[in-house]
Amino acid sequence: MEARQPRVDLFLISFLILFFELSAIRWFGATVVFLTFFTNIVLLACFLGMSVGLLTASQPRNLVRTVLPLLLVSLALGLATMMLHAESSADLTIDVGAQQGSPQLIYFGTEYRAADPGRWVIPIWIVGGTFFSLISLTFVGLGQVMGRAFDAIPDRVAAYTIDVLGSLSGIVAFAAMSYVELAPWAWFMVVVPLMLFFAGRNAVQMAAAAAVLIVVAIGATLPYGQIFAAQVHWSPYYKVLYSPESRALWTNNIGHQQMHDIRAVAPAYLLPHLLNRDAGARPFEDVLVIGAGSGNDVAAALRSGARRIDAVEIDPHIHRIGLADHPNSPYADARVAVHLDDGRSFVRNAARRYDLAVYALVDSLVLHSGYSSLRLENFLFTREAFQEVRKALKPDGVFAMYNYYRQGWVVGRLARMAEEAFGTKPLVISLPYQARIEPGDSQTDRITFLLVSADPARLEGVHDRFARGEKFWLNQVPARNEAVNAFGIRPPGTAAGWDALAPAQVGTAGIEDLPSDDWPQLYLRNRSIPWAPIGQGMLTILVLSAAILLAFTRRQGIAPNAQMFFLGAGFMLLESKGVVHMALLFGGTWVVNSVVFFAILVMILCANLFVLAARPRNLWPYYGLLIAALLVNALVPMNAFLSLAPWMRVAASCAVVFVPIFFAGVVFASVFRDSRRPGADFGANVAGIILGGLSEQLSLVVGFNFLILIAIGYYLLSLAAPLARARFGIRG
Repeated sequence: MEARQPRVDLFLISFLILFFELSAIRWFGATVVFLTFFTNIVLLACFLGMSVGLLTASQPRNLVRTVLPLLLVSLALGLATMMLHAESSADLTIDVGAQQGSPQLIYFGTEYRAADPGRWVIPIWIVGGTFFSLISLTFVGLGQVMGRAFDAIPDRVAAYTIDVLGSLSGIVAFAAMSYVELAPWAWFMVVVPLMLFFAGRNAVQMAAAAAVLIVVAIGATLPYGQIFAAQVHWSPYYKVLYSPESRALWTNNIGHQQMHDIRAVAPAYLLPHLLNRDAGARPFEDVLVIGAGSGNDVAAALRSGARRIDAVEIDPHIHRIGLADHPNSPYADARVAVHLDDGRSFVRNAARRYDLAVYALVDSLVLHSGYSSLRLENFLFTREAFQEVRKALKPDGVFAMYNYYRQGWVVGRLARMAEEAFGTKPLVISLPYQARIEPGDSQTDRITFLLVSADPARLEGVHDRFARGEKFWLNQVPARNEAVNAFGIRPPGTAAGWDALAPAQVGTAGIEDLPSDDWPQLYLRNRSIPWAPIGQGMLTILVLSAAILLAFTRRQGIAPNAQMFFLGAGFMLLESKGVVHMALLFGGTWVVNSVVFFAILVMILCANLFVLAARPRNLWPYYGLLIAALLVNALVPMNAFLSLAPWMRVAASCAVVFVPIFFAGVVFASVFRDSRRPGADFGANVAGIILGGLSEQLSLVVGFNFLILIAIGYYLLSLAAPLARARFGIRG
């Protein structure tokens, strides 16, 4: 289609692409099994499709007419994949590389279907590659509309400014829908009419649009394969499924947590309190629970006599379920203060000091954003995070963490970090009892507790009882523990259900890489890019990207703009680093993410206005300022800002994160201003973003600070590209 009102079309298509991109990341991550851990696949697919579309802006065929049919195929296949995985639990395994005996990278929630003989095993890279291709093709038509609108506006910088304004509007609109927790049907009620606006309202398009909305409505409300009766809700983070009958919660179709009546079952929640009480220590009166969820740990602390509890939970809907339905009603107790916040952020800014701080099953099962490989809880498990927990405790306070940590090397890593932060060895107890935990041991079926205090006397009573050869006897009926002192050589009563517990020795041989704020990789065994599935996935994306690009552009004879390509690669790394940096300093909540993306676009808008006013010609000074700012960004550790006063932290962080983005924006806008083929050049820039997105995985090896050095390399290549083009007489 020809651009009718190019400025209006450009604004609307920019809004649509950004809004649709965010919708696709949420919907496919929550629907296609385990794609929740690889949402950057969806992000890169969106960029690839947009890039191809921009490069094909001059083709006579209107590819926008394929958008709704392709979207329908993608959504229907996503829904079918979800139902097939649910209904074929005995026969099908989606392999993310975690079914090995000793995986290099752990994905919580994926190991419940081991690759047993007789099962169909489908690697996640096949699943991801299939949806990468479909989503990419869906975005091609939208990119073509954008390219034609760009080509129709002579003032390139003004056009780019309109594009940024449309993208800003898309972020605001999606953030507003996230705030009120609207389901996907509401998102696609925005997406589909805009697609019809560009594609036309003929019978085929109208039928495809109606089918898309039906599939989205089914996928947004259907319990997971109808295996259980569940209510379906969409929080800003998850698709939350809740079964009132079993009080179980699933997030993005993966089992997450279950509410228990602490008076009758689940005694493990009481273990830190019981150990402390029966050893004769001072009770835990002031308690902090990080990852409070639906309320089990809060209920356990209340039952154990806590006088004040700060319960921190990042997901508002999971908290509301606990408030309404937990059998012990912990959130209705006046002693409990609820904080809907990122755990790390709350600990850093805590105004109180605590007798006990608990990491309560903090495994988020979701990535922090589509722009990074981090999960929401990654910054809770670093050296610096443990030091902050120590500062939030009273001098003799206790830090407790527990989970099904899956591998012995994770337990060993946590034990080493706890000892380093607190100066004393942690008490490690595995349920069921395990005398020694070695790095290579599987811990999948064991829940492991680690308790540590900076005051050796605080846990001395517990250590003394174990040193006498006594066990701690935990009964499956919590009330039986409440009536006795459970330390002893033999069970304290004649009732059944007593399990003997004792400390485990933790082997740490070969555990060298400890997570830090620069390398927050608790679940990655060492500094590497695991072949399964990360390496396989990167190779799959590269091959598919090359194939799709060649399929659409091989006859056009367009020489790619290398300068724009490397500008895109460098900018993607800037954006990823900025999102991670601000998440560390201000919390990994969806609100912080939205504000950061909004601020990045505002800085680009400011750069555009600067270029319109100053009309720079010599870009060397701006490249120099950009690289200087990036060097500061790389050489100053992210945690260096944590000790600053809040207002100084905001100012310094914004300067470090957003100043390079401003100079990068000035360079891009100046180059784009002089473009003779804006659609193709913008397409080359977007294609470079794919390279930058794949390069983000190098943070698994070098950390996030030195990721900036790779960005500097891309910007230097973009600086050299025009010189090489002139030197060798390359046109285009």
